[in-house]
Amino acid sequence: MNTLEMVASDGLTIAKRNMIKIKRVPDLLVFTTLSPIMFVLLFAYVFGSAIDVPGVSYREFLIAGIFTQTVIFGSTWTGLGMVEDLQKGIIDRFRSLPMAPSAVLIGRTSTDVLINVLSLVVMSLTGLLVGWRINTSVGEALAGYLLLLLFAYALSWVMAVIGMWIRTPEVFNNASFMVIFPLSFIANTFVDPSSMPTVLRVIAEWNPISAVTQAVRELFGNTNPMVPPPDVWPLQNPILASLLWTALMLIVFVPFAIRRYQKAVSR
Repeated sequence: MNTLEMVASDGLTIAKRNMIKIKRVPDLLVFTTLSPIMFVLLFAYVFGSAIDVPGVSYREFLIAGIFTQTVIFGSTWTGLGMVEDLQKGIIDRFRSLPMAPSAVLIGRTSTDVLINVLSLVVMSLTGLLVGWRINTSVGEALAGYLLLLLFAYALSWVMAVIGMWIRTPEVFNNASFMVIFPLSFIANTFVDPSSMPTVLRVIAEWNPISAVTQAVRELFGNTNPMVPPPDVWPLQNPILASLLWTALMLIVFVPFAIRRYQKAVSR
């Protein structure tokens, strides 16, 4: 077996272990499925009648934003899992096994993808119930879902690095929430950035979350073609901008995470 095959096999084994853990701890599965439903229903019915988006139903405008926010929060499972494994000494057990150093990280980040797939299925069904529709082709819709998963997967590697820096799950939960929550709101996820104060508007327009959300809206056909996006490059070219952000995170954080993991297990 060559190196790539060994890494893939070991990573798959770790991913299976993580999924078995979720099966044995049903609270995790309940949160994964109920949280997306809560967000869709809360925003659709509480804010749906209060926010006006020219030329498009707010519920159609909303769903792409909730999709993006949910998969971003889903990417934190990798960081949380790394913190728990380091704290409980499970990483030390992995170190004694003949496996590639990157396998644990690949397994963790792959688990995030599976969790996010489940979340997207649940949210899509809930969105259809509240009036959301995909107005483009099957291929474009699948591209929208794939873009969400790719971006979240890249972000999982960022979370892996953070998880290996932080010592306790409680601190990681608080730290990730304090970063992700404001970033997901200072964006075009739930409202048009043009209504924001100047500083927040500029942040929102250049926020990678805004690019992903805009790209998914376009791929789902949930935009008004008569109302062009803001005159800033990421929102004028959201698909390309999203892919560039994804590639940048992978290029920077994959090797960084592997080096950090090797350092953590060598103590």
